This record gives sequence, structure tokens and C-alpha cells, in this order.
Amino acid sequence: MTRRVRDRVVTPAVTAVLAVLLPAGPVTAPAPATAPAPIVAVHTVAPAPAITHREERIDTPGGPVSTDVVVADLRRDGVRAELLTGATVGERATVPVHAGRAGVAAAVNGDFFDFARSNAPAGPSVRDGRALTSPVPPGRRLAPAVPGSDPGDVLAVDAAGGPRLDRLTLDASVGTADGTTLPIRTLNAYAVPVDGIGLLTPDWDGDRNATLCGSDTDRDAPCAPDRIEVAVRDGAVAEVRPPGTGPVPDGEQVLVGRDGGAAALRGLAPGDRVVVEHRLAAASGVPPRTAVGGSPVLRDGAPVAGLDDAVREPRSAAGITDDGRLVLLTADGRDSTSVGITLAETAEQLRRAGAVHGVNLDGGGSSTMVFRGRVVNAPSEDAHRAVPNAFGIVAP
Repeated sequence: MTRRVRDRVVTPAVTAVLAVLLPAGPVTAPAPATAPAPIVAVHTVAPAPAITHREERIDTPGGPVSTDVVVADLRRDGVRAELLTGATVGERATVPVHAGRAGVAAAVNGDFFDFARSNAPAGPSVRDGRALTSPVPPGRRLAPAVPGSDPGDVLAVDAAGGPRLDRLTLDASVGTADGTTLPIRTLNAYAVPVDGIGLLTPDWDGDRNATLCGSDTDRDAPCAPDRIEVAVRDGAVAEVRPPGTGPVPDGEQVLVGRDGGAAALRGLAPGDRVVVEHRLAAASGVPPRTAVGGSPVLRDGAPVAGLDDAVREPRSAAGITDDGRLVLLTADGRDSTSVGITLAETAEQLRRAGAVHGVNLDGGGSSTMVFRGRVVNAPSEDAHRAVPNAFGIVAP
């Protein structure tokens, strides 16, 4: 592929010259042993901007493509990554609205999600160090297949500002007074595994019954024949009831079970003391401050083997350079002037932008990039699609 680059960001070199002059006053001859004071010139070059945006036109075997690239230096003071969400995990807003509410300098749409149903994201998500969602079963993640990927894969940033590709798994359980421990399989996820128990918190606002429908491989499969939910308040079972809809009230947790999980929850009764614990454990051992779900397409500077190289779509992606900067990428598609890129080309474009690791984010009509308050790419839909989360960059 060849590229024609048209940058929207121009960084002028700034040069300052400081002349050290002799003080004003009467002129006197210097002592013979003293050399004349030299004129000293000091040249200062302005540092690179903390965050930049550029537009590129690339030629692909399928036709021309317009891409937008943002690079942010997380090592700089005042620059950090944020997960942008609504009040609940399924509350959607357009990327410009997410970005405007958070006051970020740049943002791109985030994870794939349960479109037009619960609208909850498919993978793990962490905001300000707090776990919001865990991954759904592998067969229920609505995303193109990426070899070697796992539903728990994320782009994560730790409290010190260090970005990494990581994998988050849910470590959760409900303990009873008689010493029984029941495993919890999901946190605020739109699909509870067959025979599993899920945990819903006040971050959830949606149909709780629907989380117990479908199978681990087919979202349209019938609901589990045995379904139940248990409301927990103040460390005790408050109610055992059929699964309902609507928000989880503040101060309450809801355990939802299906099949074997429902049978286990039926052993609980109102008034029983229980301890519900949950956390997202990072494979790296470093707790994330921010995390968004995504499928790795670039590792150690090389595209993941076996990536699809035929299907062209609008794409969004994010990457990490070897010196800790973040790269955000969108590629326009579904138009004769920009035909979209494949997953293999997505990895290549992240690499060209300087990334050594990178993930594919939600694409299609969701692909939207905002920079300094303006949508800079050309989304494929007439109206900007509302999404449950976005990945934002705070910068001066």
C-alpha cells in the first residue's frame, strides 16, 4: 500500500534566542589578561504537543480509505485516559456527547455491545478503578472473530498512566452463613452462562430476565426454563422472586440464576446472611484504572496471524507505542470515496501509526472520532450512533 498524508495538525518550531550583552555604562578598557565576554545564543525548541490529530488517505487493494489518527502522550502532566459512560452500563450516548460531558480532548467509540437490547458492552470495563462489567460467554460477544482473542481482552491503563493489553477475569462469589460458596460468573453482563449465576448492581438498568435467555452460543435461543433472582440488601437476602426488569436500586445487589445456577440460588431464603464479593483480576497482576474491551490485532509489532483480509468495514481501533503513548484510529467505510479496511489492514495501520500493540474496537456505524470538540471522521450513518462507552483522552 502507498499513502498520501494530509496532516490537519501543524506544529511550528519555536526558536528563542537569548543574547547576553555587556551592561550599559561607561566604556572602560579590559585588563590585558581578560578575554572579551562572548555573545551566548541559546536555542530552545518547543516540545512536541501532548496530543495530535492527523488525517490520512491510504490506497488499499479495495480502493481509497480515509483514516484519522490521534496520538496522546500519557507520560505528560495532565494527560490521561478515561472510560466514558453514562450513569448505567446500558445508557447510550453519541461519542460527541460522551466527550462533551467529560471535557476530553479526544475520544473514540469503545467496545462492541448488545445493540438494541440491553445495550451493555460485551467485554470487561473499568472506570476510575471500579469494575463495571465482566465479559459475556465467548459465543455471545458480538464482534468479528479474531484468532487467539478472549472475551476478557482489554486495553487497560493503570493508576500510574501505563497502558497495556491485558486480560480481565471475574473473581466473584456469594458466601452463605453455613459456609457454602456459590460462584458468580458475570457482573452486569447481558448474558449469564448456562447453569450460571450473574450479579447485577445499581450500574445495571435493564431487563434482568433477558440476561437468562439465549444459550452460550446463540443469543436468540429460548430463555432458560428455570430462572430466578435474589435481592440482597445490607448483607442479607431481602427477597427471592422471578427475574424482573428495570434498574437495580441503590444499596441493592441482585443475583440472577439460570438452570443449575437457579437451583443453587433456591437454597437461599429471606433473612439469610450472605457475603457478595467481586473483582476483576488482571492477568498482568496490575489493577487497571481504566479498561475497555477489545480484541488484540497487533502484538509485539506484528499483526496477529490469521486476521481476516477480505471484509471491509468502517473500523475503530486503539494501540500502544513502545514508549507508552496511545494511538486512536478510525477508518471510514461504506462509501465510494472510502471503502473501509479489513482487520488485517487495521493492524497494519496501527503499526504505521507507531503502535506495537493494539485492539480492534466496535466498528461499522459506531465508528466515530472526536478531536477538540469536533467529529473529525465521516461516520457511515447519517446520524451519529449512540454507544454505551467511549475511550477518551484528557489533555491540556
